[in-house]
Amino acid sequence: MASLSKTPLLADEADTDAAYDFDERVVISISDDDGSLPPFSWRKLCQFTGPGFLMSIAFLDPGNIEGDLQAGAAAGYSLLWLLLWSTAMGLLVQLLSARLGVATGRHLAELCRDEYPRCASVALWLMAELALIGADIQEVIGSAIAIKILSGGVIPLWGGVVITALDCFIFLFLENYGVRKLEAFFGVLIATMAVSFAVMFGQTKPSGKELLIGVVVPKLSSSTIRQAVGIVGCIIMPHNVFLHSALVQSRKIDNENKSHVREAMRYYSIESTIALLVSLFINVCVTTVFAKGFYGTEVANTIGLENAGQFLQDKYGGTLFPILYIWGVGLLASGQSSTITGTYAGQFIMGGFLSLRLKKWARSVITRSFAILPAMVVALLFDTEGSAMDVLNELLNVLQSIQIPFALIPLLTLVSKEKVMGVFRIGPIMQVVTWTVVGFLIIINGYLLLDFFSAEVHGLLFTSLLSLILAAYVMFIAYLVIRGSTLYSWLAIVISKILCSGN
Repeated sequence: MASLSKTPLLADEADTDAAYDFDERVVISISDDDGSLPPFSWRKLCQFTGPGFLMSIAFLDPGNIEGDLQAGAAAGYSLLWLLLWSTAMGLLVQLLSARLGVATGRHLAELCRDEYPRCASVALWLMAELALIGADIQEVIGSAIAIKILSGGVIPLWGGVVITALDCFIFLFLENYGVRKLEAFFGVLIATMAVSFAVMFGQTKPSGKELLIGVVVPKLSSSTIRQAVGIVGCIIMPHNVFLHSALVQSRKIDNENKSHVREAMRYYSIESTIALLVSLFINVCVTTVFAKGFYGTEVANTIGLENAGQFLQDKYGGTLFPILYIWGVGLLASGQSSTITGTYAGQFIMGGFLSLRLKKWARSVITRSFAILPAMVVALLFDTEGSAMDVLNELLNVLQSIQIPFALIPLLTLVSKEKVMGVFRIGPIMQVVTWTVVGFLIIINGYLLLDFFSAEVHGLLFTSLLSLILAAYVMFIAYLVIRGSTLYSWLAIVISKILCSGN
């Protein structure tokens, strides 16, 4: 099998680098036949169900919800097709992440640590941590806004941040009761989101005809490019790529057995597809609700996560259960679920890159602190009714966009290597498809960066400094792309000869 994968653990062995301890993993009975796949089993699908739904929460975090509502308010139904195809691209990336974890028995952060030189590995870790902190701030603030709404404004934003910080203890409590209990908890939160936003959809009654046209017919105008870029940029979360490759290891299979790996990939692919279809349904509900209510109005370009609930209440009200509180419940489920999975991702990223021998609770507390402290500063500085929070969210989206190449390029490099993946490496056609998709995502996010910096960066000194940082950024991306290729080997030989001749 793969040279970087580990041999199966015995019952009395402990692997401190593993995503899950041996006794934490869910036992699944899989055929030992190396021939064709056995018949599909609903029972086995249920046993494998869980990691994909935890992964899908990143498609439903407050940052994505805000992108949905802004796209609906500013562009109406016209960008639903892009939401569909962005989700499809996200599914492709996440399936590659799951494939990597199942085939190697290790997760992306661990493999990056072994694949790249120490300096490059540390740089990748820092990029992943920055992306995680940016995502966590949005998720924590989203939860805090929901708590503020549901408390009738009694609990301020900073108070909501403190309450959200306590979810770390909920996570630790559930983790002690097993993987399946934790997955069930997240299933309840996703169901809460689905019901809340479906009820909003039912109350506002968006046009079914326009919804169908928006999904099927591609439309893009110059006035909606910003919203379009936002939709695509929000779909791929760097930390989620690392997370999924670790989550799939919660099932106990023999990674050296081809039939085990093949069958696990089959069920994980089905489960992930179902999970992202649910996430797509929720995102479509949010987009169409705001398209119906606010597209073409004077307030369309002023709606953000903080004031969206009040705009809905003013527009639709609600007698039995006001729509403001339905929105608040859905947003709270979104924020709470994504903050906890962010903590989960932080454990794997820190432990994998740094090979830390820390208890999981210690890593959880450290990871949660990285998010809560900046979020508290944000809550104290931006607890206003103005547009400052929206500007901050844009900055955080830019921060995450910067990090996307540092998750996707290592992922594609590793899943294409026979030394890492063995017979499960992706073939030439799939490599072309995936590199094309990743190139498109990087270009889209590059556009977002250029658009932001061209509008916000002024002054010769600041522009010069930024240009130097940008040059280093592009060079690092180029290094990641060509590393391991024939071109890289040739350049290494040429440089070595030049240095030797100089001596």
